[in-house]
Amino acid sequence: MIVLGIESSCDETGVALVQTGGQPVPALLAHALHSQIEMHQAYGGVVPELASRDHIRRVLPLAQQVLDEAGRTVADIDVVAYTRGPGLAGALLVGAGVACAMGAALGKPVLGVHHLEGHLLSPFLSADPPEFPFVALLVSGGHTQLMQVDGVGRYTLLGETIDDAAGEAFDKSAKLLGLGYPGGPALSKLAQQGDPAAFKLPRPLLHSGDLDFSFAGLKTAVLTQTHKLADQMQARKADLAASTEAAIVDVLVKKSMMALDASGLQRIVVAGGVGANRRLRAQLNAACAKRGVRVHYPELALCTDNGAMIALAAAMRLQSGVQEAVADYAFDVRPRWPLQDIHA
Repeated sequence: MIVLGIESSCDETGVALVQTGGQPVPALLAHALHSQIEMHQAYGGVVPELASRDHIRRVLPLAQQVLDEAGRTVADIDVVAYTRGPGLAGALLVGAGVACAMGAALGKPVLGVHHLEGHLLSPFLSADPPEFPFVALLVSGGHTQLMQVDGVGRYTLLGETIDDAAGEAFDKSAKLLGLGYPGGPALSKLAQQGDPAAFKLPRPLLHSGDLDFSFAGLKTAVLTQTHKLADQMQARKADLAASTEAAIVDVLVKKSMMALDASGLQRIVVAGGVGANRRLRAQLNAACAKRGVRVHYPELALCTDNGAMIALAAAMRLQSGVQEAVADYAFDVRPRWPLQDIHA
């Protein structure tokens, strides 16, 4: 079975082909991605209407590109999958509309996929795929969550952010430092030149005893420091970036270890854009090695939003029998859709 996956939840258009067969995990045949970063930089953030219009321009050429790279034609597609939510409503509607139109034209079934489930399962495409069950640290955009994952579609929420997510803390802090858009990667790059112990920034909820997160207070502390530094800001910017990154990573690592203790599991998966952060990977690797716990990540190219994770999630749901694709081309999207509400 060959699944075409379309991702269009925000500012990246992704298309991919995966194939199920004798192997336990579907194989990635080809994937292509177009990022809108350059277009949105002039505005300092994502402009939803511009994002939607750009998805319209990109999705079909990208679909043709992956078919060509895989040596397949549209006739070889068995299922068309798309991101149903969460995300920007207009952007989601583009992917859903194209997927359902393609399914109707080919007479093939379609399947709407949860964006975060795509991130959650993306490490299965890595050279070191995990095995169920595991704890998952989801750090993607406006989402920071710890989940217990017992199988495809079997997710238990252990903790989540009560205000800003880790990705938002990176982006908002970067904006305060004048680093522009996209802020998170820029802050992390600058942090490599700074001293992570230069500023004593708060680690919100670090000792709360639960698995929830809060990063709004950290953002406020960064703002306070920028005001205090004033004329010294340019000279101390790298130190403040490094201290900010260290505070975010410390909380993520500590809470992840607490989640392992609470669940009794010996395996953790990290997924989402922040999962590409070097400091996070280094500290998680060290903490897990100390405990004898396995840690898994997506390939770096699959940490950001991409079509491969959508095609994979659809294929794994179909392969495990938890859901069926249907030839019903009436569609809706869910801009707000908690992962724990997904039905197995």
